[in-house]
Amino acid sequence: MTNLSGKTLFITGASRGIGRAIALKAAGDGANVVVAAKTAEPHPKLEGTIYSAAEEIEAAGGKALPLVLDVRDDEAVEAAMAKAAETFGGLDILVNNASAIQLTPLAQTDMKRFDLMHQVNTRGTLACSKHAIPYLAKSDNPHILTLSPPLDMQEKWFAGFTPYAIAKYGMSLAVLGLAGELRKQGVAVNALWPRTTIATAAIKNIIGGDKLMQQSRTPDIIAEAAYQIFTTKSAGFTGNFLIDDTFLASRGWTDFDQYRVDPTQALAPDFFVPADSVAPCSLGPVAG
Repeated sequence: MTNLSGKTLFITGASRGIGRAIALKAAGDGANVVVAAKTAEPHPKLEGTIYSAAEEIEAAGGKALPLVLDVRDDEAVEAAMAKAAETFGGLDILVNNASAIQLTPLAQTDMKRFDLMHQVNTRGTLACSKHAIPYLAKSDNPHILTLSPPLDMQEKWFAGFTPYAIAKYGMSLAVLGLAGELRKQGVAVNALWPRTTIATAAIKNIIGGDKLMQQSRTPDIIAEAAYQIFTTKSAGFTGNFLIDDTFLASRGWTDFDQYRVDPTQALAPDFFVPADSVAPCSLGPVAG
């Protein structure tokens, strides 16, 4: 494939951050984008709603369908997929981006919070994938992309935030299994994960504040990597756990400094990146 013109993407958590960036990248080709997220009303600390994202998608050249969706609600997920297919005549790409996070050890984690992370991250990924499969199977180049990490089962990736790690790795286990379940149908199922922290609301408000934001890359690097995945023939390209910059380097990318928030700052590594994954460029500050 050369572009995403006329293709339909269903993106969870698309009102802001990485989901919004992927949506806008696809919109540049004239894609149809279902903005599926919970944020219908403006939040005092979080920019963007499904409606503001839809306006941006339309302005970028795409067509948008904003849908209020809680991925924990099975019936709502099923109805949303049907609405997407009815509106745009089918479904080509599902992006499992919605995620809940709390970086606390088990002793400091309310089990209701674990339930939320599990239901949104692992269960939400499974529910959205399940209800998308009948429509994706009819596409000529179907993809499921999940924003989740490589399955690098090291103690250091669990200790300190075991409940979150379990919920996040559950998304990756879904990728592993679904790649096998859907291979004969030609539906590609892959995972994508950033090498460095990405400048999103979660980084600013939950993890590291303004300082970590300056040490991050923009969501555009994830959007570019996702675009490269979606424009790859799905048959034979499945079951991959991709790191953003390594994957882009394999596609000929050499300029990664364009994605830095502040080039004078060293980039901060993200969680879950395997030790044997070598960066294709320097993560240190850019001289000058």
